[in-house]
Amino acid sequence: MALSPLDIHNKEFSRGFRGYDEDEVNEFLEQIMKDYENVLEENKTLKNSLKETKEKVSHFNSIEETLQKSILIAQEAAEDVRRNSLQESKLIVKEAEKNADRIVNEALSRARKIAMEIEDLKKQSKVFRNRFRMLIEAQLDMIKTDDWERLMEYQPDAEQLEAASDVE
Repeated sequence: MALSPLDIHNKEFSRGFRGYDEDEVNEFLEQIMKDYENVLEENKTLKNSLKETKEKVSHFNSIEETLQKSILIAQEAAEDVRRNSLQESKLIVKEAEKNADRIVNEALSRARKIAMEIEDLKKQSKVFRNRFRMLIEAQLDMIKTDDWERLMEYQPDAEQLEAASDVE
């Protein structure tokens, strides 16, 4: 068991012939007692400080562990978000490609339909043009015939006119 300052103070030495100077020994013991009290007080303070420090270290270790877990959870959440975003972007791209294909196919279908209508209109215009040309040529042929000139040269006979009027 460790000595207390009181043990040091109460220590009695046996006396011998021509022993130590009692006042000098008592003064030295008094100095040792004060120093030992200071050491014990400092030791007590250091133990309390060490206990508080250990508690703080334990608290900080707990916080560190919690932060590490939080970081792991955040990393996992970020990875989940990244994975979900990637899947969603793939779906959006796939849907956009489908829509693009559909739009292109509709446009091609309309283009084919318009091309067919254009061809049909060309055929109809050819038919109309040919019929119109034939009609105009027929009219020109009619104008070019000698019948018009004979009609202009025609002179009605007065006797025939009178006879025709008597008949009526």
